[in-house]
Amino acid sequence: MIHVIGIGEDGLEGVKPTARQLIETAEILVGGVRHLEMVDSEARKISWGVGLGKGIDEIKANQDKRIVVLASGEPLWFGIGATLLKHFEATELMIHPANGSFSLTAARMGWAVQDCVCMTIHGRALESLNRYIADGVKILVLSRDGKSPIEVADLLAKYGYGDSHLTVFEHMGGEDEKRLEGTATGWTAQTADLNTIAIDCKAGTGARCLPLTSGLGDDLFEHDGQLTKREVRAVTLSTLAPQPGELLWDVGAGCGSIAIEWMRAHPTCQALAIEQNDHRRSMIAHNGASLGVPTLEIVDGRAPEALGGLPTPDAIFIGGGISKKGVLEACWNALPIGGRLVANTVTLEAEREMLHFAEKIGGQLIRIAISREEHVGRLTALKPMAPVLQLSAIKE
Repeated sequence: MIHVIGIGEDGLEGVKPTARQLIETAEILVGGVRHLEMVDSEARKISWGVGLGKGIDEIKANQDKRIVVLASGEPLWFGIGATLLKHFEATELMIHPANGSFSLTAARMGWAVQDCVCMTIHGRALESLNRYIADGVKILVLSRDGKSPIEVADLLAKYGYGDSHLTVFEHMGGEDEKRLEGTATGWTAQTADLNTIAIDCKAGTGARCLPLTSGLGDDLFEHDGQLTKREVRAVTLSTLAPQPGELLWDVGAGCGSIAIEWMRAHPTCQALAIEQNDHRRSMIAHNGASLGVPTLEIVDGRAPEALGGLPTPDAIFIGGGISKKGVLEACWNALPIGGRLVANTVTLEAEREMLHFAEKIGGQLIRIAISREEHVGRLTALKPMAPVLQLSAIKE
């Protein structure tokens, strides 16, 4: 049994007697340098090293010995416990959690943890915060380092949330615990590397407000015209029907709007944006970060050639390249049984390919016709957008 023991800023003093005995009798101790230095022991000490690989390899090679892994607070809250579960069976691990940063911060703020967004920017992009910022939302953030509070404050102010109240806790649970408070606008306080941020979001006049539903405003995306428009995008996402943990291929991604909204549907949804144009790939990266999904993976290439070797998708959206022979067939062949295909087009050439393909596989065809209000001199009129033919099918 590999014991994973959470340790707070108070070190071994805060560890339960049973867990402390496991540490004292361990033959091998694995952890970060900070945690290993807390323990006076004759056990062999192994630090994680770059990418955690060294420590994991050492654990696998010494499972016949008494191994204790030292972790921060709650090992399964963005901690090493979650990583170890990818390499070992749950029956091989015994997790001993301590009070972690989320619990301690919520307790000091008087916030119910279940009412807070709990996230980390340690080892993750700062822009991950963008998907959660909204008026009245309370967010608990595990920091990367001492610069994180300033970076978070600048990000909030950038999108109109400069009035948000920030509380930063340093070295919680230890003798050096410190609390700093202020608003995002004008935040300049220097903080220790070990800190946690509590954000009480407050939207100012003109703040960016991102809806929870699909169909974000077109103006929220940087694009060159290759954009699935808001109304059509909402219908398309509804047809794609994202589920937790699923992977989407966005083929001919343009500015990435479909892939981005797919990932925003649930934190575990993933997407590959496949796009051959350099400038558009740059826009996809910008849009993904701006809208809170910086982990969107971008593939340089054109279907069907670029599809080989990609991980198996649960759903595929084709927004460009349908008129090219073989694209629809290659995407359909890449889907597993139960996989979903949705394709949109506005050109006659692509419609011919789509209709011919639909005759072979079945599915459903719908025509989406949208008109938008536009000014005509001093008056207004409804101007039709290019009608979209959409094919959707489930592989059986």
